[in-house]
Amino acid sequence: MSEVKHLAINYKTVEDFKKFREYGAQELHMMQELEGNMIDADIDSPFYGIYVGDTLAARMCLYRKEDEQQPIFDPPHDYMVIWKLEVLEKYRGRGFGSQLIEFAKDYELPIKAISRQNARGFFEKHGFETMKYDIDRDMADDPLIFYPEGYVLN
Repeated sequence: MSEVKHLAINYKTVEDFKKFREYGAQELHMMQELEGNMIDADIDSPFYGIYVGDTLAARMCLYRKEDEQQPIFDPPHDYMVIWKLEVLEKYRGRGFGSQLIEFAKDYELPIKAISRQNARGFFEKHGFETMKYDIDRDMADDPLIFYPEGYVLN
């Protein structure tokens, strides 16, 4: 089993991200901040990944969110968000995606997953279920939710 690593915010990470299909505004923003020297490389990055040798083979954005602005729980309760979970095509089928999901589950909080359409089955296989859609909260996202075993909102 490969190790899930917390990815630093640096030029190497941004270069690694260019190989993934879901490369967009968040990564470009990181690059612009690095170039402008406004970002401290030691700052907490929300990205985690799995390397095979020197190659970033799988990655996800994972962060804790306070359930206050547009709550998804009643009563509001913190949860984790998984976004941009992706495994490079060459490395699929090796369990890296599952390993990233298990890493997120270790936080023992509900997890909201923002999934691309073709990844729904993958998340459902890991115990995620369709979340009740709210247009104001979810915009164009098609979110799924996972509840840890025996989890009770208090």
